[in-house]
Amino acid sequence: MENNDEDLSFKQDELPEDASLVIVDDDKAFLQRLGRAMEQRGFKVRTADTVAEGVELIRQEPPAFAVCDMRLEDGNGLELIGELGKVRPNARAIVLTGYGNIATAVTAVKLGAVDYLAKPADADEVTDALLAPANSKAAPPENPMSADRVRWEHIQRVYELCNRNVSETARRLNMHRRTLQRILAKRAPK
Repeated sequence: MENNDEDLSFKQDELPEDASLVIVDDDKAFLQRLGRAMEQRGFKVRTADTVAEGVELIRQEPPAFAVCDMRLEDGNGLELIGELGKVRPNARAIVLTGYGNIATAVTAVKLGAVDYLAKPADADEVTDALLAPANSKAAPPENPMSADRVRWEHIQRVYELCNRNVSETARRLNMHRRTLQRILAKRAPK
């Protein structure tokens, strides 16, 4: 295997010599659109729609960049971030998700992701995140989640972690079971 320890520092809006990019997302239409858009920006794109395919692409030819969805049909995007960190520690990866929460963002960053973007993210946002200078602060989001939405996301995450058991979730959140049931029955706040 070749040595992939070259420095990936470069100017914003300027692609490095190795602009290889793996994109993994189970939304095939989104995957195709993002893949085409990133190719138009100069990236050498390979795509996959499962964790298994993504891991295989990463092992075959470790990319300089990666973009992966958090929730995939056969697993979790964090598995891809972890695998990429093993085979190419200096690669720049971001995680996309429609189910953003603080705990998974922290885990993604600990595994080596440089950013965590909420869907729908466009190609400009993805490019900016991938090419952002190291240790730079991300710009504040144009439309951040409301406090009600953050609370709802946290409740949904705990509910999923408790295998959708209402009683266990209510106990862990120190909340009355009926109150939790009412929250779960409602749509997500904006």
